[in-house]
Amino acid sequence: MTCTPGPNNALVMLSGARFGIRKTLPLVLGIAFGVAVQLFAIGIGLNQVFLALPKLQFILSLIGTAYMLWLAWKIASSGPLNIELEQKPSMGFLQGALFQWVNPKAWIISISTIATYFALNPHASDILYAALILMVVSIPCVGVWAVGGLFLRQFLMKPRFALSFNITMAIALLAAVLPAALKLMNTHIGT
Repeated sequence: MTCTPGPNNALVMLSGARFGIRKTLPLVLGIAFGVAVQLFAIGIGLNQVFLALPKLQFILSLIGTAYMLWLAWKIASSGPLNIELEQKPSMGFLQGALFQWVNPKAWIISISTIATYFALNPHASDILYAALILMVVSIPCVGVWAVGGLFLRQFLMKPRFALSFNITMAIALLAAVLPAALKLMNTHIGT
């Protein structure tokens, strides 16, 4: 699932286009680390916290949705690449890791992995192994999107192409976020 389009891969593609692969690598590693930590946390009991405090999950989903909407707006309204101005990435390792906590697709991956592959009370070591495997698999799967961004770099310096691309990426981000956000809201508003 980490290879398929979603919020992480959209950010990595844009970062790869704007800053190149080397400067995007901390973001890729942060994402891989963040999904692994999230999987481990959910596996050892965060899901129990959400069962006890369902409003907490709802509040986090609202915050995540608001952040993703803001991010989609920033992507859609950004201009063409200006290589001279693009020196320092806005998201690095820490931001990539923390981003997973507001990323609905990352939540879906973690929750579905735990629900599908583990018994009700799994051993922490088994969850840790799964988290480490997810982290290792995520690095090339997410990293390939940075390479894709690098190939698009020459086109993204052209205003017309950049506008179309940015709007398409913003729509893709919204398409990845809205179904999960609507499901969570429907679940919590319906109760």
